[in-house]
Amino acid sequence: MGPLKYILVFGIATTLNFAAVQEEEAIEWITESKLTWKDFRGKTPSNVRAAATTASGISYEFSTRFEGDEMMVDYTVLTFFYPIKSWYKPKICNDLTLIHEQLHFDISELFARRMRKQMNSMVFTNNVKAEVKKIYKKILNELSDFQNLYDNQTNFSRDKEQQLLWNKKIREALKK
Repeated sequence: MGPLKYILVFGIATTLNFAAVQEEEAIEWITESKLTWKDFRGKTPSNVRAAATTASGISYEFSTRFEGDEMMVDYTVLTFFYPIKSWYKPKICNDLTLIHEQLHFDISELFARRMRKQMNSMVFTNNVKAEVKKIYKKILNELSDFQNLYDNQTNFSRDKEQQLLWNKKIREALKK
């Protein structure tokens, strides 16, 4: 069975878009690396109220092989940021806005970790493709809900107290 690739791309709003990883510029999530405004290279839409949009997502691929009668599943789950689909309005964005956007990327990584954990604990059958897809869809739904909760509770970074609480919450979750 060949590798399968999927990604989730979402903005500050609740929009979900799917795209292929292979030809699109992407920045892989790395613990030590943080986004800068230079990474946001998408064209800013003229008719939106949002200050910025972070396009990030989870990508996976897997393959199967047999060792004797036992099917083995090899997989990779990664988190990416997409510069060309991410944008900001320089006149209204500040350091707190950038931190807010970074956390969207970090939250994607948290859900990639959840997917890895579920894949590790799964005993796959010969229907592995459907089983992996089911895990992925569940993770995407949970990720979307969590991203919306984050935006609602922080009021898109405008509620500084809530933003600081979320910064701490996500930082601690990433340490685990």
